Amino acid sequence: MGIPEITIGCVGKPSAGKSSFLNSATDASAKVGNFPFTTIKPNVGVSYFKIDCPCKRFNKAQFCNPKRGKCEDGNRFVPVKVLDVAGLVPGASEGKGLGNQFLDDLTGADCFIHVVDVSGTTDANGKVTIGYDPSNDVEWLKFEIHNWIYNNLKRKWPEIVRRHVAKKSTISQTFQLQLSGYGTKIQLINKLVENFDNRLPLESWDDDTLRAFVDVFIKFRFPTVIALNKIDLPDADKNIDKLAKKYDPNQIVLVSALAESFLRKLQKQKFILYEEGTEFFKTFEDLEEDRINDPTIINNLKLMDEKTRARLEKVQDLVLFRFGHTGVQDTIKKAIELLGLIPVFPVRNINNFTDDRYVFDLFIIANFYLITSGSRTSIFGDCFLIKPGTTVLEFAKMLNPEIEKTYQYAETVGGIRTMMRALGFHYSVEDLDILLQKISKSNGTATEQTDYFTLDRVISVCTFLYGGRDSREELSRSFNLFSSNGERVTIKDLRRIARECGESMTEVYKKFQI
Repeated sequence: MGIPEITIGCVGKPSAGKSSFLNSATDASAKVGNFPFTTIKPNVGVSYFKIDCPCKRFNKAQFCNPKRGKCEDGNRFVPVKVLDVAGLVPGASEGKGLGNQFLDDLTGADCFIHVVDVSGTTDANGKVTIGYDPSNDVEWLKFEIHNWIYNNLKRKWPEIVRRHVAKKSTISQTFQLQLSGYGTKIQLINKLVENFDNRLPLESWDDDTLRAFVDVFIKFRFPTVIALNKIDLPDADKNIDKLAKKYDPNQIVLVSALAESFLRKLQKQKFILYEEGTEFFKTFEDLEEDRINDPTIINNLKLMDEKTRARLEKVQDLVLFRFGHTGVQDTIKKAIELLGLIPVFPVRNINNFTDDRYVFDLFIIANFYLITSGSRTSIFGDCFLIKPGTTVLEFAKMLNPEIEKTYQYAETVGGIRTMMRALGFHYSVEDLDILLQKISKSNGTATEQTDYFTLDRVISVCTFLYGGRDSREELSRSFNLFSSNGERVTIKDLRRIARECGESMTEVYKKFQI
């Protein structure tokens, strides 16, 4: 099966700055130019999503050794694929411009970043102008993507309805078949059907109903971040205010792709030390001052000429001082947040967190991270971004398709078993669960005698069953939980507790997501 690759698609009209954004956010070197259709074939690059790495939580930052991306002082940079496709113009869904090619390239994207020229210096077709209203771009791009999907369904609608009725299919089954070309799985179809405010049979749908369904589909299948680019140019401010009032502010990010590209270029050429995603950088002179207080600092930077320094000061004045950052990293972060992706760290050994090979011994879920099984040479070597709703077993099969044959269960730090629990369920920054991913070496039969629950976890169950009326000590005494096992309580004990409280184990499992 393999771990699914997360892809972010950069969309927008020609000359809006999509290629510049790709270059500033990734390791790509896409061709840029102030003329339409600079991009013909899709450009692909790798960007990085910044998260907290568990190496810092477990005081192992000095040993962290990512196989992909990097880890700096407990900050993990997880690679994400970014796709820059040919520019879209009004009428693209009918084949105008490079529309058909553009739209076909989008089917593999998990979400969109709509790069908008907020300065108003390019018209709808990407040609140089002045005073253009960029809110028009947001509207017609939504319209073109809608028509792209709607027209594909409308052309086949009589046949879709006929087959739907003949096979007595559910609406989810019918649309799973019709929308599979957009990389849509049944779980997503079920979700959007649940959120679609219409209970008419499919054969009774009119055009308005179908269009409303397509709107819901786009919302769930292609969540979109609006990246307002060229914020340092004249007229950008008034357009930003207008767009902020018209669209959800949580969907908007202010961006200067060229400023980010310039800063990254200076860092590569060793003129500055730039902290990406912030307003901070250091020059040769800054490091020389730091060395006065700390002679151990090594200054490998070069002196800038006056022209380069003047341009750097301009970037500071127009972008960094005003907005606090260039917005590029925030745009990637916002896209990942829209998808609700869960960072997952596979390891083999729960004590040293190595992850050489996946043999499925242990999991840890911490702050939306899952740590499971792996190696002997690198610490937290792998990190994968997994879609919400993925269960522990599904993730296990992604790492090793053969795991299902001998899979028994996963187990939290409290000893509570789970086989199908979704990753990231009810976890916060402070929460930390360890899951033992148990496989059988023979016939896959679980050995219940070795199961146990920590005392704290059982107390929480008891508190729930008793409505929180008794203290930890009272509950411990009531159920004689202190035993020769110390803090360990067997599953037999938990069943006895549930029985005495008048609850079935099925209800206990259900309420506590066991």
